[in-house]
Amino acid sequence: MRDKCGIVGAYSQQKSKNVSRSIYYGLYALQHRGQESAGISVHNGKEMSTYRGMGLVCDVFNNGNIEGLEGYVGIGHVRYSTTGKSKIENSQPFFSEFKFGTIAVAHNGDIVNSMELREELEQQGYEFKSDTDSEVVCHLLTKKFLKTKDMVKAIQEVAKRLIGSYALVILMNNDLIVVRDPVGIKPLSLGKKDDMTIVASETVAFDAINGEYIRAVEPGEILVINEEIKSFKMDIHCKRAHCMFEYVYFARPDSMLDDRNVYDVRLKIGKSLSKEYPADAEVVMPVPDSAITAAIGYSRDSGLPYGEGLIKNRYIGRTFIMPTQEERESSVRLKMNPVKSELKDKKIVLIDDSIVRGTTSKATVKALREAGAEEIHLRIGCPPIISPCYYGIAMATKRELIASNKEIEEIREYLGVDSLGYLSVDALVECIGIKRDELCLGCLTGEYPTSLPENIEEYEAKRCTCP
Repeated sequence: MRDKCGIVGAYSQQKSKNVSRSIYYGLYALQHRGQESAGISVHNGKEMSTYRGMGLVCDVFNNGNIEGLEGYVGIGHVRYSTTGKSKIENSQPFFSEFKFGTIAVAHNGDIVNSMELREELEQQGYEFKSDTDSEVVCHLLTKKFLKTKDMVKAIQEVAKRLIGSYALVILMNNDLIVVRDPVGIKPLSLGKKDDMTIVASETVAFDAINGEYIRAVEPGEILVINEEIKSFKMDIHCKRAHCMFEYVYFARPDSMLDDRNVYDVRLKIGKSLSKEYPADAEVVMPVPDSAITAAIGYSRDSGLPYGEGLIKNRYIGRTFIMPTQEERESSVRLKMNPVKSELKDKKIVLIDDSIVRGTTSKATVKALREAGAEEIHLRIGCPPIISPCYYGIAMATKRELIASNKEIEEIREYLGVDSLGYLSVDALVECIGIKRDELCLGCLTGEYPTSLPENIEEYEAKRCTCP
């Protein structure tokens, strides 16, 4: 499973102010959303400057060295690959010069009909420097802008061609333009600090610079930010479908998503797990770090003490960034080490956020058994994942998803736990606090909020082998 990306945009009313450092710190706060590459583009009123590199934000920008990136408006990006290989050509922002100046685009999401759109553009003579869907969006925007001479109209027209998810920050000369897809799958928020307007995938980017959260960018909304902020709407009418996985796993727990506190949602998930699947055990333990908050919730509701049975090596990234199964399994052993004194002869409730393939969970359970745990009662803060996600989470193909091929009892036996309980869909919806028909639950139900192209299996195979 590979995560989505993170985007930041900033515009300062003080033309002498450089926004690059604020973007840098914003990207640093969003590092959990992408660890493959990072980039920043800024405009100083005369010209655009861009710098991109492979690796973590602090490495790409040499611990905050932003020399050469001078501008009062800019955008930034951190990336995990969901479409396109992990290489410098695919790092963002994408930028280009054209008849009316310069444009840079940073994208969080996945365009599921990007293959056919790319073929169409190639037949029209467009050349690609990368193999990502984000560059497809960039070409479509410049193409449509050349006809309309109006970027808002260009975005409104291009949006009618796109199937999938997208949150965009666009640097069009010295204007900052922000776009959220009409379904609202990807999160995007608006904030400010003094005279600077900021947008970001998560509100923690505002916290990093002591900024203030204003509101969520609405699904289907286009913001043009310069001397003022103007809001426009896409002429596309559809239901909202916010990604449930942002609340369960991806977003930082100290973020606000669509005016909901992620930490509170995860506490409720833990409490609901305790009610749906109580256990005769001695202690509640999380799989760190993403399940910690849910484990606290389970502990509070059940009355069982909270403990640590696994210590995480925080100098290793998330296991799903590893491209091969062998590396993922090795990464599990390097990433978490059991605390034998806390586990020996104990009956534990182990809380995790999700199970995708099952191999990581199996390796974790094995390590706990070897450390002396007497009983392991596994509780999962997400219902069984039975279908792939096509909107920015390259989690696995359907045949690799353990819950699409096995019943829960079979999964329990495969993992080697004494009992297994998944949070129900109804309980998850209640914990998040968004109506069921306004959430994307495609990976849980197989029912997706958008149409899917006929070649989706070909797209899935290409995407899931992209590293």
